[in-house]
Amino acid sequence: MQATIAVLATLDTKGPEAAYLRDRLIDHGLNALVIDCGILEGPLDIVPGVSSDEVARHAGSSIDQLRKSGTRGSAVAAMRTMLADFVEHLYAQGRISGAIGIGGAEGAVMTASAMMRLPIGVPKVVVSPIASGRHEFGPLVGTRDMMVVHSVVDILGLNQVARAVFDNVTAAVAGMVERGASSDHDSGSGSGKADHTVAVTMLGNTTRAVMALRDELTTAGFTTMVFHSNGVGGPAMEELAAEGYFQGVIDFTTNEVTDPLVGGIHDGGPDRLRAVGRLGLPQVVVPGCIDFAVFEPSRIPPALAERPSYDHNPEFRLIRTSPEEMLTVAHVFAERLSSAQGPVQVAIPTGGLSIPNVPGGPFWDPDADSGFRDLLRRELRPDIPISTHDHHVNDPEFGRLVARLFLDLIQEAHP
Repeated sequence: MQATIAVLATLDTKGPEAAYLRDRLIDHGLNALVIDCGILEGPLDIVPGVSSDEVARHAGSSIDQLRKSGTRGSAVAAMRTMLADFVEHLYAQGRISGAIGIGGAEGAVMTASAMMRLPIGVPKVVVSPIASGRHEFGPLVGTRDMMVVHSVVDILGLNQVARAVFDNVTAAVAGMVERGASSDHDSGSGSGKADHTVAVTMLGNTTRAVMALRDELTTAGFTTMVFHSNGVGGPAMEELAAEGYFQGVIDFTTNEVTDPLVGGIHDGGPDRLRAVGRLGLPQVVVPGCIDFAVFEPSRIPPALAERPSYDHNPEFRLIRTSPEEMLTVAHVFAERLSSAQGPVQVAIPTGGLSIPNVPGGPFWDPDADSGFRDLLRRELRPDIPISTHDHHVNDPEFGRLVARLFLDLIQEAHP
């Protein structure tokens, strides 16, 4: 049976472009279902497979109600949620196998938000002029495996550049359907995917230790899935944990808790360190890299300009966490980990929490780091063990040690 690809667009302005994508998908032997998410007027030069009114009615509303809802912004926000619910519904019914979204600013964000509801491995491509290096990619990617394509030109008219971009996008989707992850299995569902899979968080500051940790787990028969703790990786790991991907978690690099305190860019959000505990999964937690926040060098707040810093690369500068902030981080760790429903162990390296945190290094502040440890001991739930180890966080031996702690923990949880 031919796979069906949803084409998502605000057809009141993007009708001809959506029609072109539809026709190219058909040329590749696929079915195309064009879904209108426009809120201003009727579709332009195209008859959609699903009208914007049908999308709204699926949510118990109507396009007329949206247009009368007040501001354009409120209507767009409502349609964004309605479209996401509708696309998720179509996938759950087996009616679509992937999606392409096109748009300028609001159209791209709206269609991308809907495609983020699709599981890992399902083809999802957003095409937009805002998909460029001068813009934030969070609204277009979220925590999913989105393919983001810069349209180069704005999406208004079928010119030589637009056709070239659209041709490549439809060819890519056809290839993903035929040869990609979803061609032979559903990556987002099914039983048994958590068996012997462990989630691990990592940054460049902890890579050597995590590589050793991975090898130790591999020897014990476990597969590791490593997440870059850059403000997206940690939340993505926690989302996939909720979807049943992991048997346990080693949260080795937890800097995403620190950045929100001072406005750093590796912000894991207010639920970081909560989700795994709520699920009851075994977890070993390491305060790796909590001693810094990450900034673009040109955007360091004046209040932090005099703090010890470290140039990790030309794009990222690390700013040392103050002693007072280390106490705040300890309180956050204690409060969030104490609510865990499953087994937890905290392992703390005393030889430094990041690469520049070594004797003589710019981040070496043993009093601030010991303040974190002392407050955590006082506030953490008494039955959660805390162990300290005379290693640096990036020492391969510390990585192996943490792996063994996890193996002991999971053996107790699942003898």
